[in-house]
Amino acid sequence: MQKEIINLKAGDLIDHLFLLKRIEIKKTRANNDYLDLEFSDKTGSISGKFWDGFEEFQKTAFSGMVAKVKGIVKSFNGALQIEVKNAERFSDPGGTALEGLVKKSKRDFNEMQKELFERIEKIQNEYLKRLLRQILKGKRYESFLNKPAGKSWHHSYLHGLLEHTLEVIKICDLMCDVHPELNRDLLTTGAILHDFGKTQELSASMDFDYTDKGRLLGHIVIAAIEVEKAAAKIEWFPEELKNQLLHLILSHQGKLEFASPVEPKTLEAITLYHADELSAKTNAYKNAILSDSSEGNWTKFIRLANTSLYKNRDFEESNK
Repeated sequence: MQKEIINLKAGDLIDHLFLLKRIEIKKTRANNDYLDLEFSDKTGSISGKFWDGFEEFQKTAFSGMVAKVKGIVKSFNGALQIEVKNAERFSDPGGTALEGLVKKSKRDFNEMQKELFERIEKIQNEYLKRLLRQILKGKRYESFLNKPAGKSWHHSYLHGLLEHTLEVIKICDLMCDVHPELNRDLLTTGAILHDFGKTQELSASMDFDYTDKGRLLGHIVIAAIEVEKAAAKIEWFPEELKNQLLHLILSHQGKLEFASPVEPKTLEAITLYHADELSAKTNAYKNAILSDSSEGNWTKFIRLANTSLYKNRDFEESNK
């Protein structure tokens, strides 16, 4: 049985199946071509360098495929990488290899579905409940259940969008207990739908790359369009209620420089923004620590966090 990425060490010989997450052709200082690669399994990812003899592999390789890789693990600037000697596309007609390579939420999938249904049933405003039932159905609902919440930063695994959504709902629900002035039904609906646009922003391929629509519109605009369309099908849907819900979706990333079309201007909007941030960053930092393969007490520098993170050994042990 092959070693998982999280357990690889410098000097390990590789004859493994990996999910190919990224492939780029780059130049060495001597102006020679090489392939800069990123491989992953359910425990994390590792970079790879394919220096020579990669032409045949390059012809058939694509992001999201399963690759059979031979090489050796080396340490470079404190991080591990694979020096690839040979790689080829792995034929996997039944998709069984992907089962062992694709990371999934640690939460029970059926339990999460049940929790979402119960949250929707608790909503007392019939307009909002009907809106959710209008949107959460068919293939879009199946996509909502199975997509990650992000390509690489937070909850970036199967069922991650559902897990993240439930976390945001819980945080918002707690804040409604602390601040009863908050509109619980509106806030819960905003929490459920704030990232719904990711069902169309991210592709169905196992690398969860961005779709053309996702790149052109972004998940915030996509979700707002879905709400507008669904509300239009519900007779007498209150305009003020719709606008407040749209504001939650449009402002949930908090600041204009973070791609929010508007900044939070209601109590519910500022609550949703911080709930989303708390869920996303806690998960991202946790997984960055657990998937880091560098030596010592600190992770490698994480660009999106703009820092290295301290590795709490007790925390790592409890998550094995």
